[in-house]
Amino acid sequence: MEWYLPVIWAGVIGSAVMLYVILDGFDLGIAILFPTTKDEGERDQMMNSVAPFWDGNETWLVLGGAGLWVAFPYAYAIIMPAFYIPVILMLLALIFRGVAFEFRWVAKPHHKIWDLAFWAGSTLAAFAQGLILGGLLQGVKVVDKQFAGGPFDWLTPFTVMCGIGVVIGYATLGATWLVYKTEGPVADRARRQAKALLLGLLAFAVLVSLWTPYAHPRIAARWFTPSNLMLLWPLPVLTAICGYFAWKRLHGAHEFTPFALTIAIFVLCFLGLAVSNYPHLVPPDLTIWDTAAAPSSHIFVLIGVSFLLPTILFYTAFVYWTFRGKVRIDSGYH
Repeated sequence: MEWYLPVIWAGVIGSAVMLYVILDGFDLGIAILFPTTKDEGERDQMMNSVAPFWDGNETWLVLGGAGLWVAFPYAYAIIMPAFYIPVILMLLALIFRGVAFEFRWVAKPHHKIWDLAFWAGSTLAAFAQGLILGGLLQGVKVVDKQFAGGPFDWLTPFTVMCGIGVVIGYATLGATWLVYKTEGPVADRARRQAKALLLGLLAFAVLVSLWTPYAHPRIAARWFTPSNLMLLWPLPVLTAICGYFAWKRLHGAHEFTPFALTIAIFVLCFLGLAVSNYPHLVPPDLTIWDTAAAPSSHIFVLIGVSFLLPTILFYTAFVYWTFRGKVRIDSGYH
């Protein structure tokens, strides 16, 4: 097997997942913050700030899932049965969130149920993603390249903590997005919320960073051997620096910088998780080479992705550029 093909595909899938977490994370975060105001105009302003983007953001989730199925079929065949329940909950919640987003506008003034559905679907989707993340970090029981665990192996205190952490993280992205994208009472309240949420996000990052090496010697060995520690110390240090400056900018008049620094924190945490587990795609046993498809499959699909990926990136950049600027309380896209 050409050793580099699984590495390339791991990079493609990892990038797609990271882009999904960032791009869909802030609109899920806005929904998580929805109950913090009962003012109809403010809720409309919050939804209008993501109206042109939210459905396109989910493209990256599709790319990540489809890429896993095509490039690493053994991993897909293990991960899906291991996480059937949280995956199904996530997908149903995302569908519910999408339906609520559209139906809320056409159901006015009788739309209270869709406000609740928008919040509940988004919060449940974020929590389910955290459960899946935590389940992968703690490891999956595998025998002969088949899932050998139980249907609720993913449900542990660690995974619940990860679920809560992802909800807090998405809410932080949503709050800093509102600081950047809106004005008036919505932006002012989001700035106050972002200060508390940022502390929660950083606390979650520290907790995971301490819990995982304590519970898993393989992760401790990756981070705390002298040679690796000299190489990897910039990741936690840069995360702390980004958190500090995000906190400082939230106390000033800065608008875009807190959002950009929160994204940087997510990227650095994602890189830290990748460092902890690479090259294992199904921790703690199966690597990207153990679970990879045939090289011909990798090459065939990689040709298609080489055209598809730039198109998605161009479309995404075009939409964000087209709908740049502030969203006022009296403006919107519906």
